[in-house]
Amino acid sequence: MAVLEVSAVTKPFGGLTAVNAASFSIEAKSVHGLIGPNGSGKSTLFNLITGIFQPDSGRIAVDGFDITGAPSHKITRRGIARTFQNIELFYDMSVLENCMVGTYPVTRAGAIAAMLRPRWVAVEEARIHEIAMQSLAFVGLDGLAGELARNISYGHQRLLEIARALASRPKLILLDEPAAGMNQAETRQLMQYIERIGEGGITVVLVEHNMKMVMNVCRRLTVPNYGQVIAEGTPAEIQSNEAVVAACTGRPST
Repeated sequence: MAVLEVSAVTKPFGGLTAVNAASFSIEAKSVHGLIGPNGSGKSTLFNLITGIFQPDSGRIAVDGFDITGAPSHKITRRGIARTFQNIELFYDMSVLENCMVGTYPVTRAGAIAAMLRPRWVAVEEARIHEIAMQSLAFVGLDGLAGELARNISYGHQRLLEIARALASRPKLILLDEPAAGMNQAETRQLMQYIERIGEGGITVVLVEHNMKMVMNVCRRLTVPNYGQVIAEGTPAEIQSNEAVVAACTGRPST
């Protein structure tokens, strides 16, 4: 069963069509890779799925529910979370506070409740704290909960983004180049975390240039090029696909 369906989605920017009638689906509880050369439309697809950009045409659905054109906060409440290619943290907030921000989709207190503070708000705050700490523990950052986000290492900042996304209790998490800038040891550890996320029943869509990582953690791959999907299949099928090899190496296919 598909948790995400992208159907004939197109997004131009002026004279450049970044995504051109792209169609693919993501099976529930899978780890799925989205790979391709720079400029192929991968990050734009992520931005379309999460409501940062609006498609000019086509349809995007999660669990059969049409989210095309919906604002990001409503898409997040539908169970889609993401990280960013460039780290996006609140650097003057603590690691724990950053992670607590991610619980927004699973909370109901607004500004009025926060001011009046009925009894249920305190119960919800305790729950938010617990969810955030569980998410930090998942990626090994619970011991740094009190540190400012700006003071932890780059690798830990990458993991904090993943923890914040997990704190929203998503059914689908989009990871945009999570291994960028990581050393080999950090990348190996990240692979283990991604595998554990998938084993926990959360669907993972991964954009990543580290092909060793992609081929080891993903069950299936989708390959866009110049905004169009040119191939889908298992890692073994994609590795032997002449169109993919040509797109990624710049050599013409035979």
